[in-house]
Amino acid sequence: MKLQISSLEEYKQVYQRSVNDPAGFWGDVAKHYHWYKPWQSVLEWEFKTPDVKWYKGGKTNITYNCLDRHLATRADQTALLWEPNDPDTPARKLTYRQMYEEVCRTANALKSLGVGKGDRVCFYMPMVPELAIAVLACARIGAVHSVVFAGFSAQSLADRIHDSACKIVICSDYNARGAKNIPVKQVVDDALALGCPSIEKVLVFKHTGGTLNWNADRDVWWHEIVPTQSTECEPAHMDAEDMLFILYTSGSTGKPKGVVHTVGGYMVFAGYTFSNVFQYQEGEVYWCTADVGWITGHSYIVYGPLLNGATSLMFEGVPTYPDSGRFWQVCEKHKVNIFYTAPTAIRALMAAGDEWTKATT
Repeated sequence: MKLQISSLEEYKQVYQRSVNDPAGFWGDVAKHYHWYKPWQSVLEWEFKTPDVKWYKGGKTNITYNCLDRHLATRADQTALLWEPNDPDTPARKLTYRQMYEEVCRTANALKSLGVGKGDRVCFYMPMVPELAIAVLACARIGAVHSVVFAGFSAQSLADRIHDSACKIVICSDYNARGAKNIPVKQVVDDALALGCPSIEKVLVFKHTGGTLNWNADRDVWWHEIVPTQSTECEPAHMDAEDMLFILYTSGSTGKPKGVVHTVGGYMVFAGYTFSNVFQYQEGEVYWCTADVGWITGHSYIVYGPLLNGATSLMFEGVPTYPDSGRFWQVCEKHKVNIFYTAPTAIRALMAAGDEWTKATT
């Protein structure tokens, strides 16, 4: 069974098989990925509890599938292409080899801070490559990442840290967003002051620079601990049902709920849906405009594209800064082939008029 569907007729056949034989279908999909140990059963479920298990007994590591297995064939291909908030700031390109090395360095740094398998790590960061790198570093060593959108309040951040009993927070000093420079580290300080006794360390990435409050017993600079680490880190052999990450609902209808995603099922689904929904082809540049603070960003900026050996564009800014042509300027600059955004963004840009699209044609 091949991974990517190539015709409507093939889609109908594949869909019918997924309905008639879901275990066989998802078992064949999973064979496209690397497993240290094969699963005993593809799917076990009962909905009364509910209790659903995917790839029971299987052992894998999602970062091995995102990075290591691509090194033989695409080490020098761009994995992550970063476009900054300020159009005058140079973009960054990280190849699969560079991503692998940075993930290993960061994973080793996390281990040096006492982070191990099963520990929770909270993120409160802007859309910079270090966010994707550190998320993958957690998955590398079996730590559970919990990304909080860096626009939430200190109270919202504290609630999520406390609920999941996070061991450390990874943040930036400031967050460049449009014309604003947001004091991210200060929000983290305020959140911890509200009562987060599980937090032992705060790892701070120096992004824009600026005045900070600093707790020498707790706070650690990214640039002082990560670059000195080894570029080799053996991936943890994770059970398919081990936790990969916790992502909280927005809390708009009540207390935020921490939704758990496990390694095996999430990996297979994210990889398969990326390949087939976007029909990604070798050499293309793919751009999802979401924030990694939401599930779309997790699946279709980080994990899905890297599982498929794609080039994924990460954008720090907003669609209307410095003007309403920003999206289209980025598409033109980086020769984007696949553009994935939200209806809300499209409606806002429609209201700005057609002049901005015509300016880049």
